[in-house]
Amino acid sequence: MKTSIIGRNLIKTFEGYRENAYLDPAGIWTIGYGHTGGVKEGDTVTEEGAEKLLQQDLKAAENTVNATGLVLSQLQFDALVSLVYNIGSGHFNSSTLLQLLRKDTKPRQELEKWWKAWNKVQGKTLKGLVRRRDAEYILYSRGFFLLAALTVVILAAIILLTIKIVRK
Repeated sequence: MKTSIIGRNLIKTFEGYRENAYLDPAGIWTIGYGHTGGVKEGDTVTEEGAEKLLQQDLKAAENTVNATGLVLSQLQFDALVSLVYNIGSGHFNSSTLLQLLRKDTKPRQELEKWWKAWNKVQGKTLKGLVRRRDAEYILYSRGFFLLAALTVVILAAIILLTIKIVRK
């Protein structure tokens, strides 16, 4: 599977674009949309360059999720890719979360607990990671309902526009 535009935008929203290299909360040099490989102090990247790095990093996260062999919906896949993009393949592959997913991919309280446990850096809970894990888990567990609601809104807008056009 490949990440959809929804998953890509989720990652871009939480990572944010940074032109200049900076130290993230874990003390790792980061640039663009959360890219860390080979980044050093003083590095810069254009938005176009950041998009290319994002694509490379997405591919690595996608490969990690695809290698699990889990049967996932598109939105579940997107949510997991966002998680892996952020915590790294090594952490994900050795996680209790992955062990639970291998038993059953259905959303449940235990799965949510272990998903949201990835909200700390060096033992400190970060609000941004809490928000990101919440968003990922909502996408994972209720993505179908979010898409259904969005579809209803779009259909309602189309019907209203059609009624306006017909009345003219």
